[in-house]
Amino acid sequence: MDELELLKKDWQKGRIEFKSYSDSDIYPMLHKKSSSIVKTLFYISIGELVFWLLASVLPYVLSPTFREKLDISYENPLFIGLTILSYVIILTFIYLLFRSYRGISSTDSAKKLMESILRTRKVIKYYVIFNLSLFFLSIPLSLYFEYQDNPEFHQQIVEASTTQMLIFYIVSIVIAGIIILILLLFYRVIYGILLKRLNRNYKELKKLEV
Repeated sequence: MDELELLKKDWQKGRIEFKSYSDSDIYPMLHKKSSSIVKTLFYISIGELVFWLLASVLPYVLSPTFREKLDISYENPLFIGLTILSYVIILTFIYLLFRSYRGISSTDSAKKLMESILRTRKVIKYYVIFNLSLFFLSIPLSLYFEYQDNPEFHQQIVEASTTQMLIFYIVSIVIAGIIILILLLFYRVIYGILLKRLNRNYKELKKLEV
């Protein structure tokens, strides 16, 4: 019997005591985490803008051939419109994320914090959908511009046989699929991980409201 009592005492000494948190303790932690996540998303969006600017500017500066083709493309109003639209969307996205970050940082209400999280989720969702749609449309449009502006490519298409055109279409679809898949994985990894954390915070806040 003594041995049993000793075992009980040892077990009680080795128990891990879990600290309990009240709602007033949990909310500041969720607030800080949410603010940090949105701030990170904001910085990522700026990095993405810088990346696309460099991807456009560097080939233009370093490659005379690319510069010549791009100058021809900019003669097409549709190409100019799509380029301007893409950068306007990115800048709008950055602004909305910054506004979400400011909103989360300044609010003291759990309800308002939940609303800010929901807005952030919607903004990112629509941004990803827009980008994927834009890239999906840009591939056939690029081929169309090349067909219109490049006499050599135009002649190759005109003289191509049915089999050659079928191969061309298949290759174009496969390349388009690969590019879209890479972009989808990029957004899923970069934005998806942070959105999951934001969703967890939202669920915890919802429990506090109950």
